[in-house]
Amino acid sequence: MIPHPFRRLQETGVLGMNTRNAEIIMAKNPRSRFPLVDNKVVTKELAALQGIPTPEMYGVIMKHGDVKRLDSIIRDRDSFVVKPARGSGGSGIVLVKERNETDLITESGRTITITGLRYHVADILSGVFSLEGHDDQAIIEALIHPDDIFTPVTYRGVPDIRVVVYRGVPIMAMVRLPTAASDGKANLHGGAIGAGIDLARGLTITAVHRSSIVTHHPDTGNPVSGINVPHWEEMLLMAARSLEMTGLGYIGADMVIDRDRGPLLLELNARPGLAIQMANRAGLLKRIRQVDKAPEDTFATPEKRVEWARKNL
Repeated sequence: MIPHPFRRLQETGVLGMNTRNAEIIMAKNPRSRFPLVDNKVVTKELAALQGIPTPEMYGVIMKHGDVKRLDSIIRDRDSFVVKPARGSGGSGIVLVKERNETDLITESGRTITITGLRYHVADILSGVFSLEGHDDQAIIEALIHPDDIFTPVTYRGVPDIRVVVYRGVPIMAMVRLPTAASDGKANLHGGAIGAGIDLARGLTITAVHRSSIVTHHPDTGNPVSGINVPHWEEMLLMAARSLEMTGLGYIGADMVIDRDRGPLLLELNARPGLAIQMANRAGLLKRIRQVDKAPEDTFATPEKRVEWARKNL
């Protein structure tokens, strides 16, 4: 007999780690396609083929002998991002917002020298931040200037939006809001807030912070619910196209809203986490079962999949 707490979770449609791994990821995500999303350089190339915008890439450093190229890549740029191609959870990312004659100033207000940044790039190449500790590549790309919509509920940094997609259907979404505890990063494990988003309306609802339901941002004091997310249908379509991009049936699409360029795809994740359920007070498994019960021809195009999701989930 299933223990009572676990039976209740199943009844409410909550997706657990074991079920996610054994019944969803293994069944819907061919291992041969993981490299398409585990490497952000490859993901950018696939997105371009689908007409999905991503942050502008300034350069890629692929081996230690090329670290000296960093100076020429950033020479005329006051702001930029350095990130590992195979990193996860925001590790290894440096967001530079301005510079003076000797130092770089990060989004969190920390200073770093050019020499220090070269050492950081060398760490990236050595695999310090990569998914499996393997040699990696360092990406230098444009810094996002976020839309003002989330400014009242953001502590520095850049909020991002995660949409979980099953069989090409967006089934759940949240916005991750940086806090002082997360050092301005949109990382839930680091202390950021996750606010659920109503799929039909594009409106923020409940929120979670360190496993607790919250109503207000801990640093700004402003309510996190009731925010209308701009470009909502466009973002759902971008997420839905991840199926055509990768052939992966269960994926997390991470996006940002730039004030000048609008929605941009940051990365795709073949193993999206489960905290999004707390942020929405709803279960992923229940929504997965709804998708599985729908007629196959319902999901022929990204547009049809988004329309179905907004009407049914």
